[in-house]
Parts: sequence; structure tokens; C-alpha cells
Amino acid sequence: MNKSTYESPLNSRYASREMQYIFSPDKKFTTWRRLWIALAESEMELGLPVTQAQVDELKAHVEDIDYENAARHEARVRHDVMAHVHAYGDVCPNARGIIHLGATSCYVTDNADVLMLRDALELIRQKLVEVLRRLRRFAWDYKGLPCLGYTHLQPAQLTTVGKRATLWMQDLTMDLEEVNFALSSLKLLGNRGATGTQVSFMELFEGDGAKVDELERRIAEKMGMTAVFDVSGQTYPRKLDSRVLGALSGIAQSAYKFAQDLRLLQSFREVEEPFEKSQIGSSAMAYKRNPMRSERICALSRHVMALYQDAAMTAATQWFERTLDDSANRRLSLPEAFLATDAVLELYANIADGMVVYPKMIEKRVMENLPFMATEDIIMASVKNGADRQEIHERVRVHSQAAATRMKAEGLESDLMARIAADPAFPLDGESLTALLSPEKYTGRAEEQTERFIENTVDPILKKYEAVEMGTINV
Repeated sequence: MNKSTYESPLNSRYASREMQYIFSPDKKFTTWRRLWIALAESEMELGLPVTQAQVDELKAHVEDIDYENAARHEARVRHDVMAHVHAYGDVCPNARGIIHLGATSCYVTDNADVLMLRDALELIRQKLVEVLRRLRRFAWDYKGLPCLGYTHLQPAQLTTVGKRATLWMQDLTMDLEEVNFALSSLKLLGNRGATGTQVSFMELFEGDGAKVDELERRIAEKMGMTAVFDVSGQTYPRKLDSRVLGALSGIAQSAYKFAQDLRLLQSFREVEEPFEKSQIGSSAMAYKRNPMRSERICALSRHVMALYQDAAMTAATQWFERTLDDSANRRLSLPEAFLATDAVLELYANIADGMVVYPKMIEKRVMENLPFMATEDIIMASVKNGADRQEIHERVRVHSQAAATRMKAEGLESDLMARIAADPAFPLDGESLTALLSPEKYTGRAEEQTERFIENTVDPILKKYEAVEMGTINV
């Protein structure tokens, strides 16, 4: 292995083998060859001077790509597509003269890109569903476990651990909708020529537009696609790339939200990501259990969100029928966005399958804050027993502020309940106050909402994709 040159960590550390293959040279250039076969075979079927023997020769040499020979050709002609035309012709001498007949470079580059986007989106969808599957188990297991809810990162009303997980899942269901929409909107460029007018194909078919349309339809069918863009310049609209990377950016946003929540929960010692028996959290602080998987999700997700801007700017800066300043950018932004999103979902699935919940720590933090949350019920119970509402409200305010100051200034536990129990203004005994401090009393419909969301939204998704199994999780 050559260690003297840069290698992308997306390949060496993060992305799955399946996603790496989709954007590999083998996948790219064999797809080019299949497109050249589809073009030649369809032209033969529609009466152009292409023979079955030439088509068969092309089909026999799809896989045997001589990359060194292609590199030699590219060094000479300074054009990657023509280099591979020549390299293909070297192993298909009888078909050499009809390879790429009537086409421009974008016939293979753009159509192949759409096909790779399709395969990559399908793999992303597969992994997205798997994350939902794993979070569903977690949410159902903890649907009724009360925990602190937060607004402004300050303790607010209670929720449940499972209900919080439904918020993570709901984001992912929205992402799934976007991925499906992106998939449904994929269209091939077709065979359009230098400015999208198909003039070269009209010349080949002697002005027969119906045959040109049929050629395009047959090529799409052979490549497993049904739709071709109605109009184009030389390239397919770069708005498509922007739409696809927008869907990936959405996944990154959702994953970042989940991972950041988990990093906070781990700092509270309430919920932790998986931690291996021999895992080292810090080279200096041996006791540390750093949330490194969640941190990695956030790091990679930021990269995906940033790459979306590449696609947006590329779509915005296309000049008339095409400009080439998209090429170098797309070679980086499209594969990296998918490789990084793939890595994010692998990490997400790994964490979702092994999150560790600490109910006693959750309960401790709930009970530290619950007296403050119970004050409204205390006021109402006092009024029911004959107290003046405004007087009781003021007494609660005074005691609450004193108890909070005691906690923050002196580091002591809240004594709010003891203060209220000792105040004769409150017509409540200790037993009545204790009855008001049951956490389940303050979670509202959290458990019911969790069950309904899982049964009405998540389970139908999982049933729809139940035949889809996720590939090997590498982390």
C-alpha cells in the first residue's frame, strides 16, 4: 500500500465498501461501456450500419478495462472520454469505428452519473430505513420512561425517553420522503449532442425525428430507466444534483441533531452511545468515555451540509447550454456527499442499536427538578382545599426562588417540598405533597404519542421496506 500520497479518509476510514464501489473507476467506466453498447445496439436496431458482431464484441469486453492504456491515451489526447473510447477500441478492433457514434462526451458522463446517483440513493434509502428500524426498538422499549424535557437547554416539562426518540425518527421519515422524491425525479440526459438539439442524430437518421426519439427511448430502457429530460443543453440540468444533495443535506441535518442530543445526554450521564470493552476514551484521561461516534457523525454531517452549497452554486453558474467549471467540482462534491452520508448512517445505525440508558440517573435528575414542575399542581390542590390562589402563588414564588438559590449558590439539593410542607399557608400535608411528585403524572401524552407515531408512521414504512436488509455495519 502506497503511504506516500494522500488518501481520502472517506475511503480508508468511514464509508462502506458498497458506497465506495458505486463511485469507483470500475463502476464508472463499465457503465460508460454499457452506455456505448446501448447506443450501438439501438442504432443497429434502427437501421444504422452497426452489425451484431460489433455489438457482441463490445459486450464481450465490458469488464476488461486496461487503465494504464487509457492513461496513455489521455496523456496524448488530453480528454478522458476519448481516451476510454480509444482504450475500448483497442480491445474491440472490429467495433472501433462505431463506438460513440453520433454522441458527445456528456452522453456517457452525464447518463452514467444519473445511473450512479440512482444506485447511491437506493443504498442511502436502505440504510435510512435500517436506522429507523433500530430507533423504533429503542423508542418502544423506553416509551414510558419519564425524563427531563428541555427548552432553551433549560429543564422544562417532563417527556419520556421514547418520545424524544420519536423526534429523531420523525426527522428521518421526512428525509426518506426527500430521498424517494429525488429518486422519482431522476431522468437520463439521453442522446442530445453538443447543445441539446440532437442535430448529430438527426443527420445520422436523415432527418427522421421519430427514430431519434425511439433511439433515446431504447437506450433508456436498456439502462433500466424510463424517463429522459424533455429538454437540455449539453448536460442534464445541474438542478438535479442540487436536489439530490439537498436530500443528503437533510439526512445530515437530522443525524447531526440526533448526535448532538446524544452528546448532551452523555454529558448528563443519562444515555450513552456504545462503548467497547477495550475502547480508550482519552490518551491522557483514562476515565473518559467520550462520545466519539456521535462526534464523528457531527463532523461528517457538517461536511455534507457544506457540500450541498457546491451543488447549489454549480447549478446557479451554468452558462447557457453548458460550461466546464462544473466538472472538477462534481468529481469531488457528488461522491464525497454520498460517501460521507453513507458513513453517517452507518454510525447512526451502530449507535441506535446499542444506546445505553441509565434509568436511575434519569430519575435522579427528574426528582431534582420535579418539585419546581409540580408547583402549578400544588397551587391548584391548595385552592381546592380553601386557600387563596394569589397568596399561594406568591408563597410558591418565594419558596421556589429560595430553593433554587440554595441549589446554585450552595450546591445543595432542593428543599422546596420541605419549605412548602412547613408553611402553614398551604393546606396540604406531607402525604398529599408526595402524591404530587410522581413523574408519570407530568409526562402528558408522551407514551401514547410514541405508540401512535410508531404504529401509524414508522411501522408502515418498515413493512413497506421489510425485504430491504442493510449491508454490513462497519463500525
